[in-house]
Amino acid sequence: MSKYPLVSIVITYFNKKEYIRKTLKSIFSQSYKNYEIILVYDDESLNDLQLIKLLLVKFKKKKIIVNKKNIGVSKSRNKAFKYCRGKYIAFIDADDLWKRNKLYTQIQFMEKNLASFSFTSYDIINFKDKLIKKRYVYNDPSYDQLSKKNIIGLSTVMINKKILNHIKFPNLRTQEDFAVWLNLLKKRIKLSHIPMVLSSWRLSKNSLSSNNLQKILDAFKLYYFYQKKNLILSVYSVLVLGYNKLFK
Repeated sequence: MSKYPLVSIVITYFNKKEYIRKTLKSIFSQSYKNYEIILVYDDESLNDLQLIKLLLVKFKKKKIIVNKKNIGVSKSRNKAFKYCRGKYIAFIDADDLWKRNKLYTQIQFMEKNLASFSFTSYDIINFKDKLIKKRYVYNDPSYDQLSKKNIIGLSTVMINKKILNHIKFPNLRTQEDFAVWLNLLKKRIKLSHIPMVLSSWRLSKNSLSSNNLQKILDAFKLYYFYQKKNLILSVYSVLVLGYNKLFK
């Protein structure tokens, strides 16, 4: 492993005041220390900006980008890429948590295996930090496998910056990361799994990710507009995705 490569940690922030302190604490507590934080403040209300700046004081390397208006997570992440200086880029949502050895384990794996993309198993927790269940990953998915069930949690993902030209989050309110993973597989980039549980994904109240109707609409857009499937196949794909999420 090359000596302590820099990791750029991308966070988008919108109305997560009750969780962001814990999220940043889980980053600060990492056993691996050579990282920078690229935080995009995507809230038209500036009420939380001072808190964010205060919480980031203890981090040596950070960049806060303040959007003039709310542009959504996709455009915000794409914007953040311009400021990433690390060899690797990691993502974490502003209400999720990392285990202490998350960064170290992934970097060690990626350096050893010359991997361009890695993801891990993760916990699902509620708004009170209570464990709901564990979601394990067992294999490196093919396009066909992943298109039927998205097993990749955004906050578990780390990429080599070299593949950044292949990554652009589409303008969807949800499922935007799913679209990226599918496009990477189309470009024959291997998505390497690490079976260890290294993150906690929060199923928070009133979040977009918990809005099932929005997720169904965005899943259809993903298959129809971004994966270029016909109408019938797009509807079928949404049904398969929903079935696998609920029953498998």
